[in-house]
Amino acid sequence: MSPKSDLATLIESVCAERDLAWESTGPGSYAVTLPGTHKLKTICNLIVGEHALRIEAFVMRQPDERREELWAWLLQRNARMYGVSFSTDAVGDVYLTGRVNPAGVDADELDRLFGAVLTYADESFDTMLEIGFGSSIRREYEWRVKRGESTANLAAFAHLFEPSGAGPDPT
Repeated sequence: MSPKSDLATLIESVCAERDLAWESTGPGSYAVTLPGTHKLKTICNLIVGEHALRIEAFVMRQPDERREELWAWLLQRNARMYGVSFSTDAVGDVYLTGRVNPAGVDADELDRLFGAVLTYADESFDTMLEIGFGSSIRREYEWRVKRGESTANLAAFAHLFEPSGAGPDPT
């Protein structure tokens, strides 16, 4: 077997052992679904090459507002991350991307990479939405309240809906 096919076999076995949904998207290319809490799922693409295993995961579409603030926040996060980093494409959509030497990838390292993608996408998601889509989130909340609809899935952003200057109830 070649190192490329060995790594492909490893990816398939790790996904099976950890009950991760995956599909082959071409020779040596996989889309692995990582279940999250804030970002309900992240699709992690693994592309096996001769000299690198590429990791790519879409996190969110380009922000509607405060782009520079979001980019600065992402760059600051990158300094503390393992295996992958935040990047953007030509239109501004946000991804997690990385390249690792295939010779250094075993089951434990692949698990760490999956964990890194899941952690960074999931833990950053609400803050990224708040920075890049805060106005839209506020409008959606107001629209739902006016119509008596549920705001349950906006609970992570409740602090955005408090009237300005309102502090805790002193009573």
